Amino acid sequence: MMKRLIPDDADKRFIRRVVILIAILLVVMALYRAIHIFILAFGSILGAIIIRSLSSAYESRLHLPHRWAVLAGMLTALAFIVALVWLFTVQFGQQINLFVTSLPEIVGQLEAMLSTSPVGAKIVDAVEAAYAGSRVATDIGGIVAGSAELVLNILLVIVGSFFLAADPTAYERGFLLLVPEPQREAFADALEETAEKLRAWLIAQMIQMTTMGVMVGVGLWLAGVPSAAALGLLAGLSEFIPYIGPTVAMVPALGLAATRGTDVLIGALVTFAVVRLIQTNLITPYVQQRVIRIPPAITLFAILAIGAITGLYGLFFAAAFLVVIFTLVRSLYVSEVLGERLRDEDSAPGSHGERNP
Repeated sequence: MMKRLIPDDADKRFIRRVVILIAILLVVMALYRAIHIFILAFGSILGAIIIRSLSSAYESRLHLPHRWAVLAGMLTALAFIVALVWLFTVQFGQQINLFVTSLPEIVGQLEAMLSTSPVGAKIVDAVEAAYAGSRVATDIGGIVAGSAELVLNILLVIVGSFFLAADPTAYERGFLLLVPEPQREAFADALEETAEKLRAWLIAQMIQMTTMGVMVGVGLWLAGVPSAAALGLLAGLSEFIPYIGPTVAMVPALGLAATRGTDVLIGALVTFAVVRLIQTNLITPYVQQRVIRIPPAITLFAILAIGAITGLYGLFFAAAFLVVIFTLVRSLYVSEVLGERLRDEDSAPGSHGERNP
């Protein structure tokens, strides 16, 4: 008697592929549910890179032993965090409190100013509709309601940074063991290049954040905007998220300036325009000589896409994550798979690059 229900070889191959597909989907779903953990882990990697950069400077310039240089790098990073907390709580605490308490009034004034024209009213309605129920709105509400969770996340990133900075080779070696041996060398080179590009990007961001914060703070103070120091600090920190961060940080400054009259508002607008011109044409080209150049349109929409998927925390690390993706694609796919030999200049707009198969 013919056994018609026993699967043949074609059926077995089909069933095996279906099982593999289901397993892949389950893994993707698990990774998506754990995206918050991966964001914290990525933040720890960035912190570890900063600490290792500091320790390398101590080791090469002060000739400290390796362990003492790593410890000095950790203490320096910890001192920077303490100084930042001190600025927020003590030095600029009163100004920040004034800014936070005035925020609802500022938002109301901006809405009133825009609503005077039909186009402005449409913009207000569109912004409210886009914000209501969005992932970012939910995350902001969660941060306001759960500040303890925010502090815990920051502590996890700091502790994770210290662990990773203490012995990064152990984690790199463990990751490379998951890669087949013939491709292991290529992945090791890609990881090394990614770490170098991230280190250069972080240094460039630190310089741009500092110069942005100082120039905006001084400019707003000269223009007569209240809470100029706190607004300058906010503008400097916002530079970590290219394009989106500085635009968002400009809104409360203009709102506070509007409360002091038209002259102060014009002064604030001139401040941001002048600072942006200096930053774009003088500071950014100088500090980003060794940074991988990603076209602005790709940067903007990639940050928006990453923020939509991961939320507010992911938006904060989106630019750094984009540097990692861009570097790995260039190193592993373009160079190793396609055989192209690219330079950093090849990523600049209008550059065609070298092609050596």
